[in-house]
Amino acid sequence: MLLSYIEMKNKFYITTSIAYTNALPHIGFVLELVQADVLARHQKILGKNVFFLTGTDEHGLKIERKAEEQGKAPIVFVDEISERYRALTKVLNISNNDFIRTTDRKRHWPTVEKFWNKLVKKGDIYKKKYKGLYCVGCEAFVKEKDLINGKCPNHDNKPESVEEENYFFKLSKYASLVKKEIEKDKIKIIPESRKNEILSFINQGIEDISVSRSKESSKWGIPVPDDPDQIIYVWFEALLNYLFPHRYWPADVHCLGKDIFRFHALMWPAMLLAVGLERPKNIFVHGFITADGKKMSKSLGNVIGPFELVGKYGVDAVRYFLLREIPSTEDGDFTYDKFEQRYNSDLASGIGNLVARVVKIAQSLKLSVPDKLSDKSFQKAIDKSKKEYKKALDEFKFNEALAVIWELISFCDKYIEKERPWEQSDNQNTILNNLLFAIKEIASLLKPFLPETSEKILEHLKSEKSIPLFPRI
Repeated sequence: MLLSYIEMKNKFYITTSIAYTNALPHIGFVLELVQADVLARHQKILGKNVFFLTGTDEHGLKIERKAEEQGKAPIVFVDEISERYRALTKVLNISNNDFIRTTDRKRHWPTVEKFWNKLVKKGDIYKKKYKGLYCVGCEAFVKEKDLINGKCPNHDNKPESVEEENYFFKLSKYASLVKKEIEKDKIKIIPESRKNEILSFINQGIEDISVSRSKESSKWGIPVPDDPDQIIYVWFEALLNYLFPHRYWPADVHCLGKDIFRFHALMWPAMLLAVGLERPKNIFVHGFITADGKKMSKSLGNVIGPFELVGKYGVDAVRYFLLREIPSTEDGDFTYDKFEQRYNSDLASGIGNLVARVVKIAQSLKLSVPDKLSDKSFQKAIDKSKKEYKKALDEFKFNEALAVIWELISFCDKYIEKERPWEQSDNQNTILNNLLFAIKEIASLLKPFLPETSEKILEHLKSEKSIPLFPRI
């Protein structure tokens, strides 16, 4: 069922990339999930008709080999991994509307087959013999000039030499059109540095891209329509997951990591241009997370397990650290020391302490949150915070939006120290009313970021009980 004109004007469609199911969830994808969740929740608060899609990417040679190593059929292997990603969305309190899987033959495969046939009919897919270097880790052909000491810079392994007859998509035909749309911000890429990167890449010259593999090389994938000896290239068909909730297309925001950015900023818009579909409006690209300055890897034993992290510290503490400590579009580092410092200073001593102090006195005076403020300086501080907060979120600067909230928390702390309400008698109620009103506003601003904490604060303001938000570590 199509959305009406009014619904389309008011819709907001956001996606994460779909997680590759060759391994269990890691903290890098947690960052992406919570970033997208903040945007989805924020838009919902603004009254938008939000559709938020995430899911799992389940085909390809890497998965086929991983399953074989474990003595499992590929479908059994991906079922287990995909279920962990689905569980992760629940554990992290993610507000996604749907969870798509590329092994879904009812929802994903028909979209892929229909899209493929359109390109064939248009003459934008053709077959030819090809020889090249294939990185199984990237699930992509790579150029020799991009290798470092003969190895893929992302996976530190030597690509395999592949020679076979495959189907190709006429990427070169659409590259200049994609470039124009990126230059004019019709496809807006955040941050600007990624926009410059993809434009530079296109300027180097774009060749057509292989969009199938011989079944002799890899059997795990979606068969090419009318050619059972070939399977569709995992990256080609994975991108088409975004079209499943077709009535919400185009995507308002794709959230993804820098390692898969080029597929989304060049190949994907070119595919959409070829079939006459609108392109995504915004592509938001985040960086990587290291562990104590080193790339996370099982061999180093420094992989941060998201389930364990949430189990130990709580979901909102994990969300807060990632959104505040990691710059939105840059690489960031995780250590338990940094995590616990942020937790104690910002959560326990910051928002937790403010709420506990104010509510305790307010409860003793039987005060409730006022409808409005009489103090103009307080109202001015709140209005300023709201304006800066909105600007930061409009620019995808999650860490800056949180910094604005904590400035307001600091403003309240200073006000308490200056006015010392426990020593007042004449204007004690006025001081407490100002603080109660500000805390309610802080809870509202926190809602997209720390939804559980926001609800707890609002309940706390109405309750006679004292609930510690973040017990000190």
